[in-house]
Amino acid sequence: MNPLLSRLQPYPFERLRELFAPITPNPAYTPISLGIGEPKHAAPELVKQALTEALGSGLAGYPATTGTPALRQACADWLQRRYGVQVHPATQVLSVNGTREALFAFAQTVIDPTRAGATVVCPNPFYQIYEGAALLAGATPYYAPSDPARNFAVDWDSVPPEVWERTQLLYVCSPGNPTGAVMPLDEWRKLFALSDRYGFTIASDECYSEIYFRDEPPLGGLEAATQLGRTGFERLVAFTSLSKRSNVPGLRSGFVAGDAAILQQFLLYRTYHGSAMSPVVQSASIAAWNDEQHVIDNRAQYRAKFAQVTPLLASVMEVALPDAGFYLWAAVPARWNGSDTDFARELLAQYNVTVLPGSYLARAAQGFNPGQGRIRMALVAETAECLEAAQRIVQFIQSNP
Repeated sequence: MNPLLSRLQPYPFERLRELFAPITPNPAYTPISLGIGEPKHAAPELVKQALTEALGSGLAGYPATTGTPALRQACADWLQRRYGVQVHPATQVLSVNGTREALFAFAQTVIDPTRAGATVVCPNPFYQIYEGAALLAGATPYYAPSDPARNFAVDWDSVPPEVWERTQLLYVCSPGNPTGAVMPLDEWRKLFALSDRYGFTIASDECYSEIYFRDEPPLGGLEAATQLGRTGFERLVAFTSLSKRSNVPGLRSGFVAGDAAILQQFLLYRTYHGSAMSPVVQSASIAAWNDEQHVIDNRAQYRAKFAQVTPLLASVMEVALPDAGFYLWAAVPARWNGSDTDFARELLAQYNVTVLPGSYLARAAQGFNPGQGRIRMALVAETAECLEAAQRIVQFIQSNP
């Protein structure tokens, strides 16, 4: 067996199952889970219709790994409309089966494990795929902590020069999971300068970009590069998907765009990896990328939901509306002495509500775990269910002074 497999850490939800194994939830309450970030809003009818119509002819042949020209054009057109970014669909866009598989596979393409000290820098807290991808590529992860004083933006200045010198890949996530923080242009400028100096590639995970609460949509990596005159997108690849944008996580559809030279090598890897997207899914994806109204409607649902739930929870705990995304990143009240796991366990036992301990989404690094003492709540269900969960959490905290 591949010895690198032994370096993988248990996934957060595996740890959550172990944490809850001895717990018998209060049977007086129906179970409500705010634990997993799986969209629950209805999938758009236009996507379901396109999927159904494509079944007649879309299963008869092997799909190309690149994706059809029509799909790549639809993705390029969306980038132009959303970000004002111009990419060549034939050389700077590739279809992928959701961002998760692409983020993992990308590290296998760009990491050279024969170079001494191969390092991958990622945020902390983080999406655990970044860590697993680094480890199985033969690299060592370095965890850059988030800063509570800056709405949990990543403290890139805390990464020492000797770490940047060994870095081959940097994962960024904006809007961030779990904090919802959005990287401003100055932060991108800093990272581009570091990439120019040390030669590492930037993988920009942007799967939450279309769920936001401010008037101005979140800045994207390719958009930032364009604004700074980096129109070739040197050493930059952006990752996005339809899962959150269009409420179709089961479709497993997204795309990557950016540096043409890197994507050429990524395509080579994917050709052998067998990562081609089904033509049926491609047809449904074209319909989704070409329509914006369902995205506007979806965003409005999240805005209305967060407007009701956030103030309710803020009355009993430290929590604020995020920049974007569908998570609330809340501090555990003092009564629990910073133990996010005790809070989650007791909440389930007493009120049958599941939340995810923040420490499970981070690693202890540089002397502390930046997720410790926080919980992540995914407000993905319908508003009534999320409100019911919030009311139970308020009762739980008030009944445990």
